[in-house]
Amino acid sequence: MNKYNCIIVLGPTASGKTRLACHLAYELDGEIISADSRQVYKSLNIGTGKDLNEYVINEKSIPYHIIDIIEPQEQFYLHQFGLELKKAFELITAKSKIPIICGGTGLYLDAVRKDFSFTQIKENEKLRSELEFIDKEELVALIKTYPEQFMQHVDLNSKKRIIRGIEIAEHFSKSGNTLSKVSLPYKPYYIGITTEVKSRKKHITERLHKRLEEGLIQEVENLLSKGITHERLELFGLEYKFVSRYLKKEISKEELFVQLQTAIFQYSKRQMTWFRKMEKEGVEINWIQKDEDVFPRLSTLFK
Repeated sequence: MNKYNCIIVLGPTASGKTRLACHLAYELDGEIISADSRQVYKSLNIGTGKDLNEYVINEKSIPYHIIDIIEPQEQFYLHQFGLELKKAFELITAKSKIPIICGGTGLYLDAVRKDFSFTQIKENEKLRSELEFIDKEELVALIKTYPEQFMQHVDLNSKKRIIRGIEIAEHFSKSGNTLSKVSLPYKPYYIGITTEVKSRKKHITERLHKRLEEGLIQEVENLLSKGITHERLELFGLEYKFVSRYLKKEISKEELFVQLQTAIFQYSKRQMTWFRKMEKEGVEINWIQKDEDVFPRLSTLFK
């Protein structure tokens, strides 16, 4: 029995994840499952880097999942991703093909090894307002008073995550229920694309120039014409947030580029921090250089 039943391709933004995942899908007869929190939305194409042209190799279209499945006016939640992930995984494996999960959204990647179905629990505004003014150290002590299972998904470095963890624990304690242990079907082989910081920044800058040339501003204008509000664009973050500010004349075009470039640099740094956290939690990531050939290694694991 194979030790692995899927491949995960991860890495910071602009590292070439989609290109690698598509080539692996072509060589290994696989299909792509996107683990990108913004590519689920229709009409968010250039800013999210869907790069759907990369899903065609030697005139063969690579099937993909969890891309363009919801309107941008709607909200897509983490527990929904978990359901879509399982559905796509089962669909692909039923065809005896290899699921290749590709993306850089940390929480979505964590859904492969952690059950997030409890995230459906509604926010408790009253409790949140009470916890907001408590120091992080006190919040950590408070969450430790609940059963240990409620700490498994909580990032204790984030006050926001701790409060959410307490909120969930409190919900279950009042309802008298407990978190049921869910068996996840995924046995992934992790591939991480690593690049030097200087090289990463160069790729990000080049890609940003390209996206602006390809019509990023026009894409955001089109979203506004469809009724997407500036407030909603802010929530989409990065490209959409800063182009929105430019269109509201809050920043100049030069400021748009510089501020967005800086924000993407910071985002890529946060992604690498998340991947290191995954490794500390026991995930074995097989790091490769950009454009390194990994097919010979994988062809022996996925025959």
